Amino acid sequence: MRTVNEVAKLTGVSVRTLHHYDAIGLLKPTEVTGAGYRLYDDAALARLQSILLFRELQFPLKEIRTILDSPGFDESEALAQQIKLLELQHRHIGELIAFAREIQKKGVHKMDFQVFDKDEIEQYMEEVRERWGDTEAYQECEQRRQGGQDFGEAAEQMMRLFWEIGTLKHLSPADETVQEKIGALQKFITDHYYTCTKEIFSGLGQMYAEDKRFRQNIDKAGGEGTAAFLKQAIEIYCAKE
Repeated sequence: MRTVNEVAKLTGVSVRTLHHYDAIGLLKPTEVTGAGYRLYDDAALARLQSILLFRELQFPLKEIRTILDSPGFDESEALAQQIKLLELQHRHIGELIAFAREIQKKGVHKMDFQVFDKDEIEQYMEEVRERWGDTEAYQECEQRRQGGQDFGEAAEQMMRLFWEIGTLKHLSPADETVQEKIGALQKFITDHYYTCTKEIFSGLGQMYAEDKRFRQNIDKAGGEGTAAFLKQAIEIYCAKE
């Protein structure tokens, strides 16, 4: 039997996530001691392994629980299906690499929307938890993340929005075309992360320009000066009635 901390160290799954899996009935500990410590046996670890494979394949947590708890669930068959899906993903990635190399070969400008690596994302998420963990916006975002929201794909789409805004820097931040794009950004954040009020949006605009990491990555996506332009455009947008 392993404690929740030992399972976290073994698998790389955070204690917080294991607690959440327990709370939603996805992965119950094998035993809970009188002192309240969760203990997991090999069968629980095997279930966790299945969960992690499904998560890599972008299955929502509720769907994973339904699959694993199905009376007809066959672990061997499920593993074969997971392997097939992973092979398809591998092939898709290979096609994307070939496509990118073709662009590079032809000398076409390549737009890079994957500006954060996983280590930096995790580091930044920890900072966000420390600062905003008790806010309604953060709790909403965390619930979506635990519910299977694909933030990796959302981050790429947001970087594309930053790129699109960057192409409008020749216009005034108050221009109608710019303001429409800013409105789209606010809606995107609400749809994919948390309810983005004008108060929150205004704060984000300042952070985009003043936080070094955000500024560098937004400017990388949209060109030099995009973060500062974005801040100005958001200020104008939020000042409207």
